[in-house]
Amino acid sequence: MSLTKREVGNYLIGFAFVLLMVTAASWLHDAEIILPEIAALTTGMWIYQNKTWIRQPIKIFLAPSGTAVIGFLVNQIAINYPEKVLLTLVLILTLLRILNSTLAPAFATGLLPIIINATHWSFILAIFLFTALLMVGVLIQGHYKNLPAGQPLRFSHMLGFSLAALIWVVAVWACGYPQMAGIPPVLVVFFEVSQMPNYSFKMAAKQVIALGGAATIGVLVHLLLASWLLTTLISLPLVFVLLQFLHIKLPAAYAFPLLALVLPTNMFNRLPLSAFLAATFFLGAVVGYRQLQSRLQITTEND
Repeated sequence: MSLTKREVGNYLIGFAFVLLMVTAASWLHDAEIILPEIAALTTGMWIYQNKTWIRQPIKIFLAPSGTAVIGFLVNQIAINYPEKVLLTLVLILTLLRILNSTLAPAFATGLLPIIINATHWSFILAIFLFTALLMVGVLIQGHYKNLPAGQPLRFSHMLGFSLAALIWVVAVWACGYPQMAGIPPVLVVFFEVSQMPNYSFKMAAKQVIALGGAATIGVLVHLLLASWLLTTLISLPLVFVLLQFLHIKLPAAYAFPLLALVLPTNMFNRLPLSAFLAATFFLGAVVGYRQLQSRLQITTEND
């Protein structure tokens, strides 16, 4: 996919914004300031101008900030890790329903404090600051103007998302890998594609490769360099090349290199495999459901 001069400029500005965040974390020696989903939000809003994400600028701040607070508070509860993931997902869905928002990255900001075991309020302050800056950036660009109001979050969609998440969490918990319960970028993509009326096997396969590949890039580069800033500087362009090769736009893929920086060791080592398996399960479930829907519709029409 060829890029215009404006798109190149937007990529560079977005890249600089993410580097600023990682530089601040390095300077303050505070990993909780590294927010992987900010890379995805920056790409989706500033570079791709995703209509679903930018149509209500105030919710760019409210939804991710609200879910981050939810995850931070749930993390203080003395329950098992998979139970924290499930509880957080339910509360995130409830908040999105209240806000009348379908901003998928809100799932990632909600799960992150549980995954990294965030304990300092610097995490919440960082979320507030960077989402507010993104909101201001969207307001300045002005692409949100005259966009139609989005569809409200349907109860049937909430139920389907919750059921798939429950099956996955119970399965990995039963297999002895509870740390695989929540893979934020994968859940973000799953939430988005599950709302699409049409979703093909070809697109699902590309997205599985992109998500698994981005996770692999993040882990391998960080293993080689062991530096927050250098890993970000090298891995994000590599993810860009991967997406260009696959001819897709997938903001969530850009979150994986940053996620690799903040994961505990037991999750870091399994991140590529976890990302691939989770993406295969969730996105495959959407493809299967759409095919079943199509066959039932054909059968009904024939009857």
